[in-house]
Amino acid sequence: MHSARMNLCVIPVEKSWSHEVTSISRELKIQSSSAHKAAVGQSNQPRPMAHIFLLLLPLLLQLPHSCTLAQHIISPGSALKPEGPKRSWLSPSGDFAFGFRSLETNSSLYLLAIWFDQIEEKTIVWYTNGSTPVSSGSSLQFTHNGTLSLCDSTGAEVWRSPISGGAYASMNDTGNFVIYGADGSPKWQSFTTPADTILPSQELSSGTILQAKLMDTDYSSGRFILSLGTDGNMTFYTVAVPTGFKYDGYWSTNTSGNGGKLVYDANGTIYYALENSMKYPTIVIMSAEMDSTDQYFHWAKLDPDGVLRQYKYPKRVVVSSGLPAAWTVVQAVPANICTIMYSNFGSGVCGYNSYCMFNWNQTETECACAPKYSFFDPERKYKGCKPDFALQSCDLTEAQVPEQFQMIPMNNIDWPLRAYEQYYPMNETTCQQLCLTDCFCAAAVFDQDGRCWKKKLPLSNGNQGTEVQRTVFLKVPKNNYSHPLMNTEARSKWKANRKDWILGGSIIIGVSVFLNFLFVLAHLLGTRNRATTIKNQLQPWIRVMTRDFTYRELEEATNGFNEEVGRGASGIVYKGHLHDEFGTSIAVKKIDRIPRETDKEFTMEVETIGHTLHKNLVQLLGFCYEGTERLLVYPFMPNGSLTKFLFSGMRPSWDLRVDISHGIARGLLYLHDECGKQIIHCDIKPENILLDHNFIAKISDFGLAKLLKAEQTQTSTGIRGTRGYFAPEWFKNVGISSKVDVYSFGIVLLEIVCSRRNVDLKAADEEQVILTYWAYDCYRCGQLDLLVEGDEEAITNMNMVERFTRVALWCIQDEPAMRPTMLKVTKMLEGAIEVPQPPINTPTFISSLL
Repeated sequence: MHSARMNLCVIPVEKSWSHEVTSISRELKIQSSSAHKAAVGQSNQPRPMAHIFLLLLPLLLQLPHSCTLAQHIISPGSALKPEGPKRSWLSPSGDFAFGFRSLETNSSLYLLAIWFDQIEEKTIVWYTNGSTPVSSGSSLQFTHNGTLSLCDSTGAEVWRSPISGGAYASMNDTGNFVIYGADGSPKWQSFTTPADTILPSQELSSGTILQAKLMDTDYSSGRFILSLGTDGNMTFYTVAVPTGFKYDGYWSTNTSGNGGKLVYDANGTIYYALENSMKYPTIVIMSAEMDSTDQYFHWAKLDPDGVLRQYKYPKRVVVSSGLPAAWTVVQAVPANICTIMYSNFGSGVCGYNSYCMFNWNQTETECACAPKYSFFDPERKYKGCKPDFALQSCDLTEAQVPEQFQMIPMNNIDWPLRAYEQYYPMNETTCQQLCLTDCFCAAAVFDQDGRCWKKKLPLSNGNQGTEVQRTVFLKVPKNNYSHPLMNTEARSKWKANRKDWILGGSIIIGVSVFLNFLFVLAHLLGTRNRATTIKNQLQPWIRVMTRDFTYRELEEATNGFNEEVGRGASGIVYKGHLHDEFGTSIAVKKIDRIPRETDKEFTMEVETIGHTLHKNLVQLLGFCYEGTERLLVYPFMPNGSLTKFLFSGMRPSWDLRVDISHGIARGLLYLHDECGKQIIHCDIKPENILLDHNFIAKISDFGLAKLLKAEQTQTSTGIRGTRGYFAPEWFKNVGISSKVDVYSFGIVLLEIVCSRRNVDLKAADEEQVILTYWAYDCYRCGQLDLLVEGDEEAITNMNMVERFTRVALWCIQDEPAMRPTMLKVTKMLEGAIEVPQPPINTPTFISSLL
């Protein structure tokens, strides 16, 4: 007998052991019979191994784990190639195969995958190189050091299993490919590193994700993930392609705890089991399917449209009885994704300018374009739709617009987000007319309560359904105007009168220069004819850069100062809208302190902000000074302050926190070194960091700033700022420099890294109450991971966490001279220069806080 036939190995294989042991028993009987016949034919030559096998058979049939033949055991040194006889390794029953599968769209490219091998579709349930398929000539090696290595045709390694030391491997009947150690314990499993699919008997632990593929035929990482958070919450997210940056969640279990696992049991139930939770120990995601796994194959997949669907497919015994061989959708979560996808980022289920609907049997989503729009790429509908006509020109007069464009109604369809203008009360006709005459408006949405919204391109999160109770009026060209004309009359007048315009413009400019010269001359001669109001105390260039509002204008813009959005030490902030062509959203700060201090602070804030212009600073749009009223006008920041962003309960994404940290640092660098006159803010804290619609950080509230001349480096002043962000020198009789802002930035940076307040009296451990003290403690003990415990994104970026923490610890040194400048801080944060080890001992000032 061949020696390979006599090598048995006991391996743990889930629930297929009885089938495998029966197969082994049959095989051993055949071998034993052959051995016996051979023994009879040869005089007195014993065959002891055959007798040993016969004696072992009763024991083998009682083992809890299966014994499989050498053909089901994959030994180190084994290999597969995309072409030829050795393309895959089968499970004992033949239900599953592991190996190379060619792509549907390109048969010369291959995935390393696991698939159902006994159904016609050969449905893939696991893959690892979706974004980098390999070509002919590639290979998969189970190396002699016990690891899987996938190499392309050039010999370059594309993927490697994250372990070594495997003794053997097996493709099991559960669909799990396992590499075992010498002791028989699993060292690596495909079940623990899923792609987009989960199978019966599979469990996904806390921190695992399912990543939908981009399309049914494109295995690149797609636009949706299912994440098992370490905080005990299972959430579906939309993500940005190709970076994978997480947008808003669109379905969640809304649970919390120390983690949880998603279980697909053998009966077909999919449930979420929480760890250490007495209130909700398990949450059923999908109940058990009536058809048993003996007759049907089952699996659940996060599909490219963001829906987790459970499927079934009849096995051969059922097909032979007359049932058609086809997969069927059993259940889906969420049940109607078209109506629940409300994300402030991304296009939703379908691409921009398209809308989501269900197919004829209500099991799959489909995407459709608006009338007179077409898909950019019909094969990749997620890219969205484009208008098949020239957009309205802003040069058209109101009389020309109705000749070229019309508003057409679309019932049961809605694009619910991102309106740039809203009217109430409003009638349907006027709503359409307002959009028709607005060159920015692409669609108007009207509801039965008399509300009207203007939308501009691109339209996002579109959906169709009978539950939609709003009407969309879409602006499209009339049939006889497929290419709208420009306002040729206006252009002709401009050309005809161009000489007159140039001459008139030259005269105006000359007069303006002469008047400015007289103004500067009068100012230098010390004229006493200045107005007594504070407007004339401001620098002349400020009056050019900012607008002088009347109190009545701002009262009307804020609807009588009706909507309060913030409150600070120097005043109250109200939201409003300017009555300009854009309907600009504004924030109006109404200063309400005693007159003497108000005048000083008002003057300082206007002078300070008026000559700053930077991406990471709030821009001053204008001011008002009438009688006792003093107001400042800023752009409205729709995402509020950093306080709301960091401390509202939901931990923001790590990448966004990094961007915000860089933005604050660049803003302070500009104030300290780049704006001509050095500005010390003196009150850097999360409440004074605002976030615009793109979550770009903007430093606000310069009312407490100290404006220094270029040659000054220090100034003396009373204590300014907010408790918890004070630098130690505020309490000493020493000069104040820009290093007080560096100290405050260090505190804020730690808060951003850890997503918690600097002082948290509810902290479980007393040592964690003061964040700066705890950060020093963790750094000193080499346990910075404790600072971001439970933050899976931060944990995967521990090098950056350490770099940011080091920068923060340098910023909060007691001695100002030891703190870096903001120029050096920005370079250290960006990784342009190395961050040295900060002092290990906790600064005296921080220790005193305890």
